[in-house]
Amino acid sequence: MKRRIASWENGHSQPDEFYGLLLCEALELTPAELGLHHAGPGQDAKLLETRYPPSPDAAIANVDQLWRADLHGYEPLLLSEPSEPAWSDASLRWLVAPEPVPLPAVSASGNRVGLADVAMVKSTSDTFAMLDDRFGGEHARQSVIQYLSRDVAPLLNGQYTEGVGRALFSTVAEATLLAAWMSYDACHHGLAQRYFLQALRFAQDGNDRRLAGSILSAMSHQATFLGHYTQAATLARAARMGISGVATPTLMAQFHAMEARALARTGDKRACELALAEAARFLDRRNSGDEPEWITYFDEAELAAEAAHCFRDVSNARQAVEHAGNAMSGDHVRSDFFVTMVLADAHLRAGDIEEACRVALDALDLGEQLRSARCVQYLADFRQSLDAHAGSRSVRDLAEQAEGQRIWEAAARLSGRSGK
Repeated sequence: MKRRIASWENGHSQPDEFYGLLLCEALELTPAELGLHHAGPGQDAKLLETRYPPSPDAAIANVDQLWRADLHGYEPLLLSEPSEPAWSDASLRWLVAPEPVPLPAVSASGNRVGLADVAMVKSTSDTFAMLDDRFGGEHARQSVIQYLSRDVAPLLNGQYTEGVGRALFSTVAEATLLAAWMSYDACHHGLAQRYFLQALRFAQDGNDRRLAGSILSAMSHQATFLGHYTQAATLARAARMGISGVATPTLMAQFHAMEARALARTGDKRACELALAEAARFLDRRNSGDEPEWITYFDEAELAAEAAHCFRDVSNARQAVEHAGNAMSGDHVRSDFFVTMVLADAHLRAGDIEEACRVALDALDLGEQLRSARCVQYLADFRQSLDAHAGSRSVRDLAEQAEGQRIWEAAARLSGRSGK
């Protein structure tokens, strides 16, 4: 062992497989601090694999390694790109999956897990979700991963009855979905995709098809953001198809809205408008008392925000402005930032430069408390659109008033330009 450690210290080799990350955890140091800048081929193969887990045991093992690697800043994982085939493979495997398979064999050494433990995970996850909504995915993402790795992983490897196990898997699916959303918001896209896949498998083993459909919908959202529009529309349709027997109106509305977002980016205005009409029709039929609590946020304001994105993307500035004006909730800071930026962009496309800049300043006020790479991307895209109007007094005033604001400077760096 001394010889192996000396070899690592001298840079002649790297710890095998996952041992390096275990060393990081034991010594409470980062991989960089330990000199583990490069992973071995075996570690790369396991951690960077992007596929739907074939069994509950595989899902537990996979996600435990992902959480640990993420927690210790494993760069090849954090900087990885998503796999387009993985979206298709996961949705198909989930759609054709048989009834829930037996859960992992009870661990003789694990602690006994009860419904109180499941409720604790749910409550903690809800608290983190509130922080994510208010401050962005980068604010508490590492805290979420630490909680999952240190507190939730032992529960998955514990002793539980069939009923408790199903509830645990469903709750862990929801918590892992949150980790996926936060990673997506931080623009760690390959990592986020891996978390989405793990969450989908946990939802399958928790026999929670509604949640599984929502996870596919979230995958569709990410795929649209990344420019995989056809794949995004397919994922939204798979979500609808997969939960057709247990779907609620609000879920169906969200799935149609996600399809509309993807179709708008393909330029298919007619199909986009039909999908939005279906979303509105389903939302009119909702009964909040019959909906899963995690989807009740999707209301008229949320649908208006999705419609605003759609009409902006099909170059219908007037309708984009109209829908964006109805989309401000006041309760969801990040969502309000996004729709405010869409409103500013729509005004700019309509030729109202002064109003576009005024609205952008409102967005900047919202954005100062957000730690979200997606928000920075929205602002960077808007700044690029302003280039065509660089001589405008309104644009110069916006740059002067925004100078020094954190999110404005971050968008400038992303665009590769100066803060002004």
